Amino acid sequence: MEVSIFSVTSTLLIGASCFAIGYILADSSAKTLSCNRFVSWMRSAVKGNNPLPESTSVASLQEAKFANDDDKKEEKVSGTRQAKTIPLAVVPLEIENLAEMLEDFKMVLVVRNDLKMGKGKIAAQCSHATLGLFKKLNRRAPKALARWELCGQVKVVLKIESDEELLVLKARAKSLKLPTHITIDAGRTQIAPNSRTVMAILGPDDMVDEVTGGLKLL
Repeated sequence: MEVSIFSVTSTLLIGASCFAIGYILADSSAKTLSCNRFVSWMRSAVKGNNPLPESTSVASLQEAKFANDDDKKEEKVSGTRQAKTIPLAVVPLEIENLAEMLEDFKMVLVVRNDLKMGKGKIAAQCSHATLGLFKKLNRRAPKALARWELCGQVKVVLKIESDEELLVLKARAKSLKLPTHITIDAGRTQIAPNSRTVMAILGPDDMVDEVTGGLKLL
């Protein structure tokens, strides 16, 4: 059977045309799909329910999560909840600078003696205060925490006779840029709910004594 050159050429041209048309349509479809996905994401962002683009890295997701977690952290004070608006992880404490200049650090635990807590209750509340301050320093003043640990983790337990005096001490510590943590009890056992029980304070010996030097041992 003889095949003419014209018929072969026609077949090749038709095939090439079909391939070109298919390629153009596929490319146009992909661009349209990508555009539609972008428009859909933008609309979601405007509505306040924006998913992250697929190109977002795992590290970016983790940073966003930590920042969001920090923004949602709350501190219970006098039965109310006060939202933290600044990520604590990025705000170092002033005491961090002192750790490089001074050597002797200690922690003092100030216990509300007027609450008449039992020995076990006092031990538990002091543990809460110690851990609370430790966690704060671990994030915002790791050098100061390390200095205290090198000093043997010195802890002194003192007593105070009223909530008002405790708040005065806290204000004095704040004026000296010393970190504190006050434990607030839930009131499930011995004392009233939202009672301030123990304040922990950490810093150079002399500076801490400026706050608690006049108190007696528990």
